[in-house]
Amino acid sequence: MAAKTYCDIDVYEAAKARLRLVFRHFERVCVAFSGGKDSSVLLHLALEVARELNRGPVDALFIDLEGQYQATIAHVADMFDRTDIRPWWMCLPLNLRNASSLQEPYWCAWDPAREADWIRPMPTHPAVIRDPSVFPFYRFRMEFEEFVTGFDAWLACDVPTAFLVGIRADESLNRYLAVRPSARGKRSAWTPPDRAAPIAWSSRHVAEANAVSFFPIYDWKFADLWRYTHEKQHAYNHLYDDMHRSGLGFSQMRICQPFGDDQRKGLDLFHRIEPQTWFRVVQRVSGANYAARYSRQRFLGYRGGTGLPAAFDSWQAYAAFLLDSMPEGQRTVYARRIGRFTQWWAKHGYPLNAWPDAGTPALENRRAQPSWRRVALSLLKQDMARSLSFGFARQDMEGWVMPGKDDR
Repeated sequence: MAAKTYCDIDVYEAAKARLRLVFRHFERVCVAFSGGKDSSVLLHLALEVARELNRGPVDALFIDLEGQYQATIAHVADMFDRTDIRPWWMCLPLNLRNASSLQEPYWCAWDPAREADWIRPMPTHPAVIRDPSVFPFYRFRMEFEEFVTGFDAWLACDVPTAFLVGIRADESLNRYLAVRPSARGKRSAWTPPDRAAPIAWSSRHVAEANAVSFFPIYDWKFADLWRYTHEKQHAYNHLYDDMHRSGLGFSQMRICQPFGDDQRKGLDLFHRIEPQTWFRVVQRVSGANYAARYSRQRFLGYRGGTGLPAAFDSWQAYAAFLLDSMPEGQRTVYARRIGRFTQWWAKHGYPLNAWPDAGTPALENRRAQPSWRRVALSLLKQDMARSLSFGFARQDMEGWVMPGKDDR
């Protein structure tokens, strides 16, 4: 792993220098705004530099996922009332992962067929967009990631546009790898016309030449965010105050879609922070109460997992039992992915007949060794094989019919 390089400049001045570079080369600048601490700081910094350079409004995209805290929505409304922001507040039916239920592994935010059960009423802010016909690329129940890609290309279709994203290398290894110069020279990075070297904290969009993503606060730490917010007396999401009072550690303070594979472990916060919202969540999203109660437990594969149940003599037999117990749609997805998993390892020196039933824990944790225990724990977690190194694929959704899809 490449070593970190330290400079004789603080992260605040470094971020502003990066933003000046962005504003100098792009006619439009749009901040991906979630209402969280990172994107809030990034939006404030962008506004600060825009004023300094006498630039017009800064665009900001907020994708409202319905199942969010009222404190987050209040902060978004507060920011979007500003005249120096050109707001895009999306309230469209989008497909989202629901790791709380095997029967309903995806749910649809702002589903028109479920309006009576919406967790919150549709916002009335002037920036809200709820008409799908506004965007020619939109498709009913399209994935969140697909919408973001489509919106970026749409917004940048006639004007070179920079998209600012508030990811920080300090948060996770994956985010660190996203911004560091790689051994391949980071081929996706953007190179300014007046420079020879690419910008490591950037990523060009494959489908749209006018669109480039930038990560100007990638080297900020948690304390830097709050020091800047306090010293500048900027508006922030007061949900963080509630999280702190609830005893959450700094690394757990995330604001995101609450029903995902990792995020479901924080569902129990709704009980303590917004009990009135929790009642609506349980009615709206299948399995939410189950996830809030049990998603951190050992018997679901977390906290080091569970031992092999006495009724089974091998992890392979236990994995087969778990797979057979799943609804048909889920079983199809997992069977396909486990097949791909075995094929990949066969090509990398681990044919199926050489798999250990339970491998070496240190190697399993580093995903450096296949085993039937790894497969079984992935099935227990119901994580769509994410712990086997799979991400989302549209093919995942072929195994079942989702409510409201066939009549569109």
